[in-house]
Amino acid sequence: MKRSLFGSGILVLSFVLALAGCGGGGGGGTNTAIAQTLSDARADGDIGFSAPPPIGGTFSFSQASVVGNVRFGIDAANPSLPEFRAFLDFPLDGSNGGDALPLGVVTTSADIEVFVNRVSFAATVPTLVDLVPFAIPLLAADFDSPPLTPASFRALDFFSTDQGNFVLIDVTALVREAQGRGLRNLQLRFLLDTSAAAGLVEIADADPDRAPLLTVEYVP
Repeated sequence: MKRSLFGSGILVLSFVLALAGCGGGGGGGTNTAIAQTLSDARADGDIGFSAPPPIGGTFSFSQASVVGNVRFGIDAANPSLPEFRAFLDFPLDGSNGGDALPLGVVTTSADIEVFVNRVSFAATVPTLVDLVPFAIPLLAADFDSPPLTPASFRALDFFSTDQGNFVLIDVTALVREAQGRGLRNLQLRFLLDTSAAAGLVEIADADPDRAPLLTVEYVP
């Protein structure tokens, strides 16, 4: 588990460690800082879409601060159940009580750590994570809105063995894209890859000990 202590002291500690790694007075090396923030449970949530034949469909909405989790995926064996897509919002300006990530810095790495409550209906769940702006509270249009750019997504797999564990997801490219656009929130959507027939993942939210955590290392 990579989860670190959460708080502004992380910035100071990272500078001290970076300086120590330079070997004292004159050596080379690059000082880096680390910013961490939890996702905003008041903005996080999921959307379920049911499409009963022959036409039409209905949307349902859940807020993480109320239900304590977000879900994405489908149970293909039961067409009466909706497809879910999950949405996570990470403030980059410190407004959520976390560290602010200054605009214009060089991001060297970024990841989010999520706690997986449940993996259902498939041993492997192919997943897409894309960078999308979404409304607070969520709207039906957010379910299928296009990513900011064709390249602003990443693919990964969740596994049945992830249930009950933290999972680390590299989002360096997505943070860089958000920074380049001057966005003050990293807003991510999780959805089942179109190559998959079934699979449902539930991610813990709201509880600070298990809420999604963004960690960004950057050059000030």
